[in-house]
Amino acid sequence: MMWGKGIALFIILAMVVFGFQNCLSQTINRGSFPKGFVFGTASSAFQYEGAVKEDGRGPSVWDTFSHQFGKIADFSNADVAVDQFHLYESDIQLMKDMGMDAYRFSISWSRIFPNGSGEINQAGVDHYNKLINALLAKGIEPYVTIYHWDLPQALEDKYKGWLDPRIIKDFATFAETCFQKFGDRVKHWITFNEPHTFSIQGYDVGLQAPGRCSIILRLFCRAGNSATEPYIVAHHVLLSHATTVDIYRRKYKSKQQGSVGLSFDVMWFEPKTNSTEDIEAAQRAQDFQLGWFLDPLMLGDYPSSMRTRVGKRLPTFTRSQASLLKGSLDFVGINHYTTYYASPNRTSLIGNLLNDSLADSGAVTLPFKNLQPIGDRANSIWLYIVPEGMRKLMNYIKHKYGNPPVMITENGMDDPNNKLIPIKDALKDEKRIKYHNDYLTNLLASIKEDGCNVKGYFAWSLLDNWEWGAGYTSRFGLYFVDYDDNLKRYAKDSVQWFKKFLTSA
Repeated sequence: MMWGKGIALFIILAMVVFGFQNCLSQTINRGSFPKGFVFGTASSAFQYEGAVKEDGRGPSVWDTFSHQFGKIADFSNADVAVDQFHLYESDIQLMKDMGMDAYRFSISWSRIFPNGSGEINQAGVDHYNKLINALLAKGIEPYVTIYHWDLPQALEDKYKGWLDPRIIKDFATFAETCFQKFGDRVKHWITFNEPHTFSIQGYDVGLQAPGRCSIILRLFCRAGNSATEPYIVAHHVLLSHATTVDIYRRKYKSKQQGSVGLSFDVMWFEPKTNSTEDIEAAQRAQDFQLGWFLDPLMLGDYPSSMRTRVGKRLPTFTRSQASLLKGSLDFVGINHYTTYYASPNRTSLIGNLLNDSLADSGAVTLPFKNLQPIGDRANSIWLYIVPEGMRKLMNYIKHKYGNPPVMITENGMDDPNNKLIPIKDALKDEKRIKYHNDYLTNLLASIKEDGCNVKGYFAWSLLDNWEWGAGYTSRFGLYFVDYDDNLKRYAKDSVQWFKKFLTSA
């Protein structure tokens, strides 16, 4: 009977081990994080608000882009989105019920200035005042993104938007208007969301508004120059940020006591092997992603690898611009979702076909090695689940940039919008729960064990929403939105997980 005893002992041991592992997965909660650490959810105006023609709002480049045939995967648009413009009070109650501390949302530029500049639309100001006051009444701190991709179409028509230096003054005027109207209550500002994304997607590969590119023999876009325009756009964004922060610090900070940051989209890049070539390729990939924007703000200039590889196509900063840029961040916002492998580009084909910033980096980044994926995939074709990338990225920022204050301004994963799955089954999102648990576990280790200076974490997203080029095919929400029944919100299992996480000490 020794064999039977052995089996029994094995079962008992397995139960202990699995029970211990289960216990471990439950051990992280709000109390594990430093006192004052902020937990919230994130959104953006264009993806959430709807009401695109109400209360004097003018059109944005995304209104125009999303109404063009074939630009959005499911041929949808965001005219209604999830209608938070009208439903904000009940959505705020959902945040309160979960125990969230903060809400990151963006202000629609064309709701404040329908023509991009000129006369202020008071109805737009009134809406955001009501939203901010409703958040504060429930004890939820507003974190406001000033620009989340929705450039007023009027400025695109007037001077091609981000391609013209006139945008710097117009953006600064919009931002200052936000400080004037809302800064008595808003203490956390984010000038831009993911400038790298809209520089590349909008002006290099043409997959997002305004849809400019010249790649693959100009087959995809009617206008654009992928070899120069992403760099020009990025340059004007950086100068707009620095100008805005200078205005805030000179005119508003002493009275309003707020802080201003910027949210960067950052994949972690893992060298494909431990060869010198792959390690160097991973660094170049990071230089052409995070370094492109963070180096000027921390160090006063673009990374040297960009200067070398892009040459005269990369704009230069004057001495006064460099000094305005350097140190113009109170905190570093990080939108992190996934990790890819990096290796050097060994062919001339990419350079010849693309002739763009992706080719300039000399790095190939893919989520596969020898046909094996780097991790389990979410619904989005680009989103692979690699929790340890979070810890590595936090340590990279700590060591390269002197351990600045960091806010994780987005992190999350999506499920498919499959109409064949009953709602009750769509609410069972164990994969999302594991995603947040594992990424937060790695984030906590970076803080507690590695000394990384991380101050907060925002889940993307509170609700399923209109997901840019993917339309409604992708569900990132903690709450399920029924697009076929008056946009009713249903709590997914991840809501209960967060509620328990946030109320446990």
